[in-house]
Formats: sequence, structure tokens, C-alpha cells
Amino acid sequence: MKPFMVETSARHVHVTQQDLETLFGKGYELHVKKMLSQPGQYASEERVDVVGPKKTLANVSILGPVRKATQVEISLTDARSIGVTAPIRESGDIAGSGACKLVGPQGEVEVKEGVIAAKRHIHMTPADAAEYGVKDKDVVSVKVNTPGRALTFGDVVVRVSDSFALAMHIDTDESNAACAGPGTMGEIVK
Repeated sequence: MKPFMVETSARHVHVTQQDLETLFGKGYELHVKKMLSQPGQYASEERVDVVGPKKTLANVSILGPVRKATQVEISLTDARSIGVTAPIRESGDIAGSGACKLVGPQGEVEVKEGVIAAKRHIHMTPADAAEYGVKDKDVVSVKVNTPGRALTFGDVVVRVSDSFALAMHIDTDESNAACAGPGTMGEIVK
């Protein structure tokens, strides 16, 4: 099977419009810094502090556009470091997840649930899924052939949508374990 891009998804925050306005001021809108590989998604200029009981992660990027629920995606190392719970979940599955505080230049938001460590996943279009012989919510293994640190990731969720572009996302802990960097490729192994 043909290989696909494996991208590192560093710690980031998704916010609702209401929380954005609490953090940055009434009527505030995100400003695009850099477009991301997934269509319509971008890293914004705006940053917030993620505060836990033990420590603060400063200047964490907000990804846009705004969402229906605020969500904080951090690595398990980050979670331990700041003293919060971050269950491994798919994006959007925040019920009963961890809590933290977000601090912006104009205010603070208590996130009662929404802190997760993102489950590793592959974004695919329906055409990609057909080519790879998988369907939405399948769980696969992906081999990453990095020099000196090649490894196979298990428990990789396939996410299929017309609005996706083909790419696998792993967090910084996983990326460091595989010595992954720009241009890292992966392939589904059976």
C-alpha cells in the first residue's frame, strides 16, 4: 500500500466563540497564522495559557475555526506535568474528560471538561478509504520507518469524511518516540 504523511499535532486548544470572547474580548475573531493540512483548519495568531494545579503551559496555540465545544489537546507528558487528567479520546469526545483553566489577555475560562490526549488517527476521504480497504472508525496499525526509531503504532482510528485530507496525526510524545519529523511517512500494516 502507498505510504501517507504522518504529522505531529502539538498541544493546542479549540474554543467556542463565547470562550474566545471571554479570553480576548467581545466580538473577537481569530486571525489566521498558518493553514493546516486539513481543509479549512488553521493555526491562529492567538495563544492562551493552559493552567493546571501543578504548572502552566504558556502560549498554547488556538486552532480555528471556532467550535461548538472548547477542547484542550495535550500530550500525556503535558498532562502529568501540569497535574491534569487527559484521557485518550477522539476529538470531540470530551464527556467526563479532564479540566483546566485557560487564561487569555482579557479573561479566564474554567474548562470543566474538555482536556484530552488525542487518540492517534488517520484522516481519509471516502476515496482514500476505498483505496486502503478501510472504513470510518476502523482501527489499524501503522508502521513508521524512521531511521533508528522505526516503530508500528497500534490502535490508530480511521476517520473518513469528504472534508478531510489524507494524513495521520500523532501527538508530540508519539512523535518523539518514533523520532518523526517533517516528511515522515507511514503505511497501514495488516
